[in-house]
Amino acid sequence: MSVAFTKESDAEAAAADLPDRPIPPHANLVTPAGLAAIETMLAAARAAYAEAQSGDAISSDRSAMAQATRELRYWSARRASAQLVEGRPADGSAGFGSTITFEREDGRRQTYRIVGDDEAEPAAGSVSWVSPLARAMTGKLVGETVLLAGQDVEIVAID
Repeated sequence: MSVAFTKESDAEAAAADLPDRPIPPHANLVTPAGLAAIETMLAAARAAYAEAQSGDAISSDRSAMAQATRELRYWSARRASAQLVEGRPADGSAGFGSTITFEREDGRRQTYRIVGDDEAEPAAGSVSWVSPLARAMTGKLVGETVLLAGQDVEIVAID
């Protein structure tokens, strides 16, 4: 048997043995938009899995099947554990689903929305409810000062 065939099949086997995507240990809180996004990703994972199973795809590309299986497991678990949280805290404080605007000592204003893990995208203005920023802001009201990354910031708006 040629060494080339051995190396190819070893590489294919390694690619097909993908580790599971890590699932955070805390509650899977989601906004309505976050739940819709999870359902969209789950549908896409199901479609990719079905496509990988069709025809000779399994024998010709084991890595595609492994990736489709991994994504299907991840999004199925995330959908099964999703806890929908609608609305924001009734007392007007910052919390899950809130959009918080704060002002830094240098005058810069920043705005972030507190959302679930799968929905968080800091560059787009959303952070996970377990992030340091969200934990520092949760329960605070407009006008309160919060220590964030070694600086005092003042909450100027909560929507």
